[in-house]
Amino acid sequence: MPNPLCQEISSFLVMDILERACALERQGKHVVHMQIGEPDFDTPGPVKEAAVKAIRDGHTHYTHSLGLPLLREAICAYYLRTYGVAVEPDRVIVTSGTSPAMLLTFSALIHPGDEVVLTDPHYACYPNFITYAGGRVRRAKTRPEDGFQFTPETLAPHLADSPRAVVVNSPANPAGTIIPDADFEAICRMGTTIVSDEIYHGLAYGGAKARCALEYTEDCFVLNGFSKLWAMTGWRLGWVIAPKRYVPAMQRLQQNFFISAGSVAQWAGIAALNECDTDVARMVDEYARRRVVLLEGLAKLGLKAPVEPKGAFYALVDARHLSGDSLGLARDILEKALVGVTPGIDFGPGAEGYLRFSYASSVENIEEGLARLGKYLAGR
Repeated sequence: MPNPLCQEISSFLVMDILERACALERQGKHVVHMQIGEPDFDTPGPVKEAAVKAIRDGHTHYTHSLGLPLLREAICAYYLRTYGVAVEPDRVIVTSGTSPAMLLTFSALIHPGDEVVLTDPHYACYPNFITYAGGRVRRAKTRPEDGFQFTPETLAPHLADSPRAVVVNSPANPAGTIIPDADFEAICRMGTTIVSDEIYHGLAYGGAKARCALEYTEDCFVLNGFSKLWAMTGWRLGWVIAPKRYVPAMQRLQQNFFISAGSVAQWAGIAALNECDTDVARMVDEYARRRVVLLEGLAKLGLKAPVEPKGAFYALVDARHLSGDSLGLARDILEKALVGVTPGIDFGPGAEGYLRFSYASSVENIEEGLARLGKYLAGR
């Protein structure tokens, strides 16, 4: 029998939807993918060129377990110019994607039985990381009018029992919302360790901008990576900036579990940080265009986001008038309309009855998906 801890790990429902979609495609059917949060853009040229150069130059061996010194310095320089925050390289741990960064963070931070507070809804995998590390999840119900985000007032009651940490995600998955600056600052100063998942930073529209937790507190773990902003999902490269007192433990975990992040990807990451601002700006402009197309199209179909998403590349829309079973609805849409969408229940009880749509796909795909969805709804 598997380890009981593994039995407690729930399925990642969006991957179940994706895998069923792939099975339908193997049958020769054309599926419009609006379920997965993966940029459809090619990785920027300077990144690929840096990777090729690294291979040709023989940089194909283990690196320092914390990551290449040059990459950690480049990450620190990025924080200084982006947020005005000075970070020391020895606080940066380069990881094989942001998911390993979460594993290192929660493994080092959580003592057996510790509570960690999450918004409800939240990124689907947070509870599994916390449970696997021996912690307990406390879900804090959020309000649509607050963008399904914490406010200082809604968070405060959940701090009475001194939880180990609070997880914030702004811009958020699944709702694409950004915590207002004043609220974010107040939350970071409420005296509890912050785990700030900032993987969607840089993806904001209409003048919006997300703040970095390091602007307000040193008692935080900041998670980020190259997958979303630089369209590098398959490169598996991320980082965590941790309080110094946790770095030795996290480094030991890294040495044992992962040794180091891939060397070639790390050299490519340096180029992403230093040479790709134009490429990133182009992708963000296109996401902004897709966002308008998706939101307007969904609204015409009676599927409205209760609050405007201003970041990431997601819209969480209310579909409770169609069904209270979001997983069943998502599966039915996939089978009958050949459109992949993510069921809200993947993100916690607070999103049951909702559907998440991704606009990390071309306008043409979005329009085709909306057309198919319109026919599906007309036939119900």
